[in-house]
Amino acid sequence: MEDIDRRIVGLLSSEGRSSFTDLARETGLSVSAVHQRVRRLERRGVIRGYTALVDHDALGLPLTAFISIKPIDPAAPDDAPERLAHLTAIEACHSVAGDESYILKVRVASPGELETLLQEIRTAAGVSTRTTVVLSTPFEHRPVAAAPGEPPAAEVS
Repeated sequence: MEDIDRRIVGLLSSEGRSSFTDLARETGLSVSAVHQRVRRLERRGVIRGYTALVDHDALGLPLTAFISIKPIDPAAPDDAPERLAHLTAIEACHSVAGDESYILKVRVASPGELETLLQEIRTAAGVSTRTTVVLSTPFEHRPVAAAPGEPPAAEVS
């Protein structure tokens, strides 16, 4: 990927609502050149979509936890993601190396809801769980760096 495309991706990951004019100003390209590059990045799947970042506290979901799961029966099919897809409190599911098979990021309203969710996860997927509750999040959703080892696009002067 060209450096200028990395720069565009970094800028959009920092502010997804940037206009083509803003991107052109930041990159030194023409508006039409930026438009073409963004569309090409979208077609190639580098940019997969645009989303709103939400305040989970304001939505009544102040408790974030990471739940590591592993099958109770190691010979059972590895289908936990499919078995858990219906649980909307699960924000992300990551396949991992190590003792566990997956780590789930969940958001719920209370410790009681977390306890209920843990039981639903265990029952639906036939897994054991290990839970880590998040106390605070110093940073999250960091923009993509323009190039490996460089600061994110929003921090480049």
